[in-house]
Amino acid sequence: MPSRPDPKTIESALLGGEAIYTREQAIELAGTDAELAGRIWRALGFPNQGDGTVTFAESDVESLRIVNSLLQEGVLDEDGVVRFARAMGQTMARLADWQTSILSTLIFQEGGEEAVDPLMNRVKELLPDVERLLLHIWRRQLSASAARTLAVMSNGQDTVPNYYPLIVGFADLVSFTTLSRELDEVELAGVVEGFEATAADIVASGGGRVVKTLGDEILYVADSPAEAADIALRLASGVKTHVEVPDVRVGLASGPVLTLHGDVFGTTVNRSSRLTSFARPGTVLIDENLAESLTDQEGLQVVKVRARHAHGLGLIQPYALRRNFEPSG
Repeated sequence: MPSRPDPKTIESALLGGEAIYTREQAIELAGTDAELAGRIWRALGFPNQGDGTVTFAESDVESLRIVNSLLQEGVLDEDGVVRFARAMGQTMARLADWQTSILSTLIFQEGGEEAVDPLMNRVKELLPDVERLLLHIWRRQLSASAARTLAVMSNGQDTVPNYYPLIVGFADLVSFTTLSRELDEVELAGVVEGFEATAADIVASGGGRVVKTLGDEILYVADSPAEAADIALRLASGVKTHVEVPDVRVGLASGPVLTLHGDVFGTTVNRSSRLTSFARPGTVLIDENLAESLTDQEGLQVVKVRARHAHGLGLIQPYALRRNFEPSG
């Protein structure tokens, strides 16, 4: 049986060199404050290391130098540097886990542990291309995000920072708990991945943005009521074409939303979640604000349904959203 790959060998390959510095040495070489360096390291998602433990590679030191320069040049203050590090650390941790999961699947498909070394060699060869791709995607997403923010600012909405009107949509798989008891782990993972992939494609193609996925649930936002409605209806009708996936129900709400750390918060988000819980399988429920915007929208039907009480929100007046298919003459 082939030996398992040494984690230090993998670390060296991915970091561009072996760990050769202790914490104190890395801080001294980077020219940064020890307390701030510790805050940054923790914000990135890594545990504290003893002063005498050799943990840091040359690339770690260079990263600390870059962060320190942002501080020295006044681009960010200390809290801003830590927030910046936390945002990147949490995002990259999720991305790394996702990519490792894909690699694990490939290893299993290609023969188990015997495929580890050949596959890792291929990964090392592809790293420069992956880095360029990652940088391009980040720049593309940053450009889109900046454009949206500037559009809000140009509309004179200068209230609380990162607090502006959006349409928030929740979609979840009905009877997921029951399904999780009936399927084994591999089958359930296939259902979840299929749902997330299909839902993410529908949201992106419709002009919306996925905020997060929670296994049996997806949260998305859109700027336009028409786009949000089209996405919701496609989610409710499109995902259930997959035999192994149960029906989907969707809730939509319109109003001010606080965007922070890549997530969304506020009463509008809570209202959307409650509407989802009220919806029947394969249907879409929207709030009164959105109903007013969509009442005269061509191709859509907005139908008032029974008002419901939602804990913490009071009485909510839902509206059913449907396609309006004109009868053929």
